[in-house]
Amino acid sequence: MHEALAVPAWVGFAYLIAGVCFVLALRGLSSPESSRRGNRYGMIGMLIAVVTTLITHEIASLPEILIAILIGGSVGFVIARRIAMTAMPQLVAAFHSLVGLAAVLVAGAAYLNPIPFGIADLDGVIHLQSRIEMGLGVAIGAITFSGSVIAFLKLNGNMSGKPIMLPGRHVINLGTLALILGLIAYFLTDQSTWVFGAVTALSFLIGFLLIIPIGGADMPVVVSMLNSYSGWAAAAMGFTLHNTAMIITGALVGSSGAILSYIMCRAMNRSFISVIAGGFGAEAGGGGGAAQTDRPWKRGSAEDAAFMMKQAEQVIIVPGYGMAVAQAQHALREMADLLKKEGVTVKYAIHPVAGRMPGHMNVLLAEANVPYDEVFELEDINGEFAQTDVAFVIGANDVTNPAAKTDKTSPIYGMPVLDVEKAKTVLFVKRSMGGVGYAGVDNDVFYMDNTMMLLADAKKMVEDIVKAMAH
Repeated sequence: MHEALAVPAWVGFAYLIAGVCFVLALRGLSSPESSRRGNRYGMIGMLIAVVTTLITHEIASLPEILIAILIGGSVGFVIARRIAMTAMPQLVAAFHSLVGLAAVLVAGAAYLNPIPFGIADLDGVIHLQSRIEMGLGVAIGAITFSGSVIAFLKLNGNMSGKPIMLPGRHVINLGTLALILGLIAYFLTDQSTWVFGAVTALSFLIGFLLIIPIGGADMPVVVSMLNSYSGWAAAAMGFTLHNTAMIITGALVGSSGAILSYIMCRAMNRSFISVIAGGFGAEAGGGGGAAQTDRPWKRGSAEDAAFMMKQAEQVIIVPGYGMAVAQAQHALREMADLLKKEGVTVKYAIHPVAGRMPGHMNVLLAEANVPYDEVFELEDINGEFAQTDVAFVIGANDVTNPAAKTDKTSPIYGMPVLDVEKAKTVLFVKRSMGGVGYAGVDNDVFYMDNTMMLLADAKKMVEDIVKAMAH
């Protein structure tokens, strides 16, 4: 018998406990100190939800379900063990795409065989409410899938991180979205296969169109936004399957992802509505980097950097994606430990969108056992640069670029940045002067009188600085 027809009392209680665990998980993940505990709550909640669902549903072949769980769990375990921390943003985007695809497949299965799902009468006519849930679920799931695939390709370097601008993209996007909504409304009166197929196909298309115009500097917000979409897709499928746990979990993920996207948009001075519409922060702007590298700049060595930082009273370290690529976080912590032994105050300044996903730098620093009380967000530390002896920037370009404050033609204009240029000395670790940041904008800090460029692989440069400090 279907769950919607007869549900034991204990099932609702079990799902309630699972929901509480998910809330506690989100609460725990809000702080680095409690993140491990939050993860455990999430795992316990999911275990309760999965076991309850398996026990209370009549499953055609339980062994097949268990084999699928074993295969999926094994793949996830291997990936988790092997994935490099630098590839975590791509992994998150890939997982989001799988959630979206799962929603589409569940909706497709329910559409093709609705009676066992308990969403149709004996003649196979799908209930009106279920058609709404199914239409929204397949649309959000398809958008999540195709949008996450594009995000993965951009993050993984298979596609340019620069905005790909289509002529008349806003008209195309709005027209496609209006057509999808119109077809979902028509689906309420006609459950023909062509209507369901058209909604699915157009949703796959709009996911692609929404993400390709978005530039690399805005990619962390994209990851957060797609996380929200995946949650709403799961919640919609929870209604289709009459599964309370999926509804609760999806709603929590969707709402928390939306809140995080809003917070990050405020941090970047972006419009939340423009995030939903796609193509935010993607206007073509100035700042082509290659032509500006002929400007005079000063080059320093590891020995120079070691001497300056050992003589400083305070050093603020600004990590970025270059640190992640080089996996320099452990060497960086070793350098900071040596400085603290010399009596130097060391702090870390984290921009909300440093890296390629929300919290990317915090995760890397935590992996290197950097003390939490030394890590500060932008709004808490930006005022200290003017009283700081050395700002040590390692692989962070866009989030330290003054063009965001001065150049209205820049694609990052209006985004709050770390005021590293106000420090007495800026040590800027960069692989070469020929490249620019992910947003494709040159950085005036490179050419300032108080800046010394340290050109090398980030990890090698920090290791050389550590050796110089030890002598």
